[in-house]
This record gives sequence, structure tokens and C-alpha cells, in this order.
Amino acid sequence: MFTTDPFVITADMGYGHQRAVRPFRAIAHGGIIAAGDNDLATPSERRLWRRYLRLYEGFSRARSIPVVGKRLFAVLDRLLHIPSLYPMRNLSERTFQVDMLHREISRGLGEGIRRQLRTEWRPVLTSFYVPAIVADLDGHEPIYCIICDADLNRVWVARDPFESRITYFAPCGKAARRLQSYGVPQERIFLTGFPLDESLLGGRDLPVLKADLATRLRVLDPTGRFSVSHGPSVRHHLGDTFDCDVPTDRVLTIMYAVGGAGALKEIAVSLLKTFASRLRERTMRLRLVAGTRPEVRDYFVREIQRLDGIGESVDVIYADSVAEYFDAFDSAIHTTDVLWTKPSELSFYSGLGLPIIMTPPIGSQEKFNRKWLLEIGAGMRQEKPDHAGEWLFEMLDNGKFADMAWMGFLRARKMGTYNIRDVMSHGTFERSDHPLHR
Repeated sequence: MFTTDPFVITADMGYGHQRAVRPFRAIAHGGIIAAGDNDLATPSERRLWRRYLRLYEGFSRARSIPVVGKRLFAVLDRLLHIPSLYPMRNLSERTFQVDMLHREISRGLGEGIRRQLRTEWRPVLTSFYVPAIVADLDGHEPIYCIICDADLNRVWVARDPFESRITYFAPCGKAARRLQSYGVPQERIFLTGFPLDESLLGGRDLPVLKADLATRLRVLDPTGRFSVSHGPSVRHHLGDTFDCDVPTDRVLTIMYAVGGAGALKEIAVSLLKTFASRLRERTMRLRLVAGTRPEVRDYFVREIQRLDGIGESVDVIYADSVAEYFDAFDSAIHTTDVLWTKPSELSFYSGLGLPIIMTPPIGSQEKFNRKWLLEIGAGMRQEKPDHAGEWLFEMLDNGKFADMAWMGFLRARKMGTYNIRDVMSHGTFERSDHPLHR
């Protein structure tokens, strides 16, 4: 167990950074701290953070702006550009983004976090680079930083990475190799996996995950094609929880989730229309995730009401607070069969055995998340949403979604929460290549 509960710090820059620290809320000293929105943040710092947030949301929505959208998106994308990892080379030299961050810090960005850390000594666990860099500049240690994507910009690493005190938790091998290319010593990089909430796992033996996946695979294999090829392997890993010959009463359930900025909500309309007949017949369910954005919730509700007879088969997931939204989202995941979303941090939910249909990526990091999902065989690019009623069910009958679910379960890391706790408590964690232990 932890000898000292850490300061757990996140940032309101989309849901990814907040989702990454959620599994540690029970050990967070004083609760999870929001950088720029904590008690010790000054009014000027709050304005800086709001500007950051507006930039993030503007970036997420830029492509949908008529006429100038694509050009504006291209300009903003260059600020967050991640170069190709290959050929492997030294990328530790500081960049424009690094220098810009330090200018903002000198103007007061992160001052509230600095004041918080000076109140008492505690370890720092953060899912955003600004608190990590600020704590490092202030001489604080230990500092643990969770990487939230399959790859990352140089701005996540200190100006002088060799002298830095920051320890990084990488969700996948690509992110770990990128950190090394940025000059982070190997001993300060732990390939833990992305932290998934314990409610989705059930403990280190993964009883909840196994039970959820056993049912999901039966839903995703209506013709039995998957079980013919993979049944013995599934039984080996899931044990008595899986029996392909036992039917399930659950109909196919698809979840469509927009990001924190509410981008790409229009795709939901296409899904409502193409699935309308099945929804009326109650042979499938559709979940539309609005997060904490009331305007997206209202948009979804209006569109559902336009189509007669589908309301009983469509859920809208919305909450007034991020914490309540995460609770509702993870609760719904247990009975979700396919996740349709942009390739954000939710890419790592593939480790739960959840096949992912990807909308077009927004930004460089999401392109790398998409690449990672395709490489491990756990996700696919969306086909035309207007015709999902055709291609999606053709793929379902062919067992392809069951294949993706199984590949994600085998190849994506699931033990990130436990591995991170072990590193913070003992300085290391037990490494394994077994799919149930990593």
C-alpha cells in the first residue's frame, strides 16, 4: 500500500487526462486536483488555462468550420505534430512547443500547482505534462506522469530530459520508445499500460472483465464462425465463463461516443437513420454518449424524437459532472459490444475486449492511436456511417468484430492501474507477456 497518498493532478483538456487519473481517486490526497481550477490558482492563471481549453476545443471542431476549417485545422495541427518514430534517432533537442510552454510557465501557468506542492511533501501523479514540468522545475520529487496516447509530442518531456526527475508510465511500447527518443532515461520509463478503472476489471484476476467479454463474444459471433477458429483459445483464457453453445438474451449494443469538445456529433444522426428499422424491432440497441455537454445531449434527444418508434432502443448517456459521466459510461461498457468513437484514450479500452470503430482522427496523437489499434487488430476505420446498417452486420456475421474483440483482449495491456500502483509503492512491477497479467 502507499505510505503517503499522492497529489493526483489532471487537466480539463478533453476527457482523456481526467479518465487516466480516475482509477486513483480513492488514494488522491484531498481528491483529484484540476490544474488551473484549484483553490490556489490565481485569476490570471485561470485565464491562461481557459485559453488553453479554448484552443483545444477550437482544434477539435476546426475542420467543421465552413470554408476556413481545413486550413485552420492544419495550422493548429502543426503545433501538436508528432514526427515519425522511424528512423530511430535522437529527438531530445528542445522544440518550439517546449520553449512556448516555458514562456507560459514564466507567465504563471501552473502557479496554483506549484503553491499546492509547497504546502506539504507528497508524491505527484499527473496525467498532463504541465503539472509534471512545473513540479520538476520546482525541484519536487517523485513525479509520475501518465501518458494518455500511443504516441506523444516532445512537449511532454522536460527541456533537459537527462536532468529531469519525472518518471513516465507508458500505455504501449510505441509510447515508451518515443520517450527514449526524447532523451528520457530508460530507468524512468515504465511500460505499464493505460490505467483502466477497477470497476471494469474486478481485481487483478480480472473476473468482471472475463465475464463481460464472455457474453460479448457470444453476441459478436451470431453465426459461430469465430468460435470455430478461436473457441479453444477463448476457453483457455476465460475458463468456465465462456461457452459458445450457451445463447445470450442480449441484443447487439453499439455505443457511439463523441469527444470532450463535442466534435463529430452529426455521425449519430446517420446511425439513428441506418439502424432505425432494427431499433424499432428491438433487435439491437444504440447508446449515444454526450458526456457532460448539454447541447450535445439536446441534439441527440431531438434527433431521436424525429424518428418514430426507436426511443425504447436508444440511450443517451449524459451527466452534469465528469465524475458522474465516467460512472455512467463505465457502467454502460459492461453491456456494450462495439464502441464507435474517435481514436482517443478510449483506444485503450480495446484491452477490455471491446472492438472499436474509429471516426477520423483529430490531431497527430489520434493518428498514432489509430495506427496502434490497426496494428494490434483491435479496431477499424469507419466505413460510410449512412450505410452502417449494411456493412456492419455483414462484418458481424463474418465474425470480424469478435476477432477484433479477442485481439484487443490479447494484445492491449489491461493491468495499468495495478502496475502504476506497484511502481509508486515498490519502485517496480511484475512484468509479464501473458495476456492476463499485463
